[in-house]
Amino acid sequence: MKNSDFGSPRSRRAFTLIEMLVVIAIIAILAALLLPAITRAKVHAKVVQAQMEIKEIEQAINSYYSAYSRYPVSSAAMNAATAVQEDFTYGTINVPNATFSILNPPNVTTNANNAEVMAILMDLPNYPNGVPTVNANHVKNPQLIKFLPAKLSGYDPTIAGNPPLPGVDNTGVYRDPWGNPYIISMDLNYDDKCWDALYRSNSVSGLNPPSGYNGLNDSTDTTAPYDHFAYNGGVMVWSAGPDRQSDAATKANMPPNKDNVLSWK
Repeated sequence: MKNSDFGSPRSRRAFTLIEMLVVIAIIAILAALLLPAITRAKVHAKVVQAQMEIKEIEQAINSYYSAYSRYPVSSAAMNAATAVQEDFTYGTINVPNATFSILNPPNVTTNANNAEVMAILMDLPNYPNGVPTVNANHVKNPQLIKFLPAKLSGYDPTIAGNPPLPGVDNTGVYRDPWGNPYIISMDLNYDDKCWDALYRSNSVSGLNPPSGYNGLNDSTDTTAPYDHFAYNGGVMVWSAGPDRQSDAATKANMPPNKDNVLSWK
């Protein structure tokens, strides 16, 4: 005689409470093992994005130089650098979590973030917030060439509490994937060597002077303090990296500088 209960839901063995707890515990262990790997993957993806954007900035500046035989800077920056025969670092003012507040070479009194460079490279007569740029009426880019295809983020740094977003914000500042502005240095004394305000110093780049970390070298100084470590080229671009920090008193291969993303590395 056929058993009508065979295979019915009532005849199936249910999970016991202990078995369910074991399954939950296994899932929790697997999740704990996977989360660090997922976090590392996300960080790596942002590093790769920063590397790509840094390369784009560097290429855009070099393309501008090829087109106009000059670097994409304001007259104020050029005059400040020329007055003391220095290069110029477009730094940032009040960078969150950073141990520097203003980046500029010694003796250069003009401060600027990277917004004016973006205005010239992106051919912006006005910043997204409507304020005129140093490229008003395309004076710095009369050929109307868009050298840099950076995205606009819509982030307004003047509104308190808004977390910074990557991309070009409403004031024209180009921010990395962690929300910090990119640091840009250019060879404004045109000697085919570029001095960055942070990486030029012996306290950061000095390895065995005149040799320095990440291929930098000091061919200017013959004695200490060896504070002219240079990149043999016209442009240096970098990001403070995942920890969003940099320290002018720490070597380049040590935290917090170790994870900085560099165009010359």
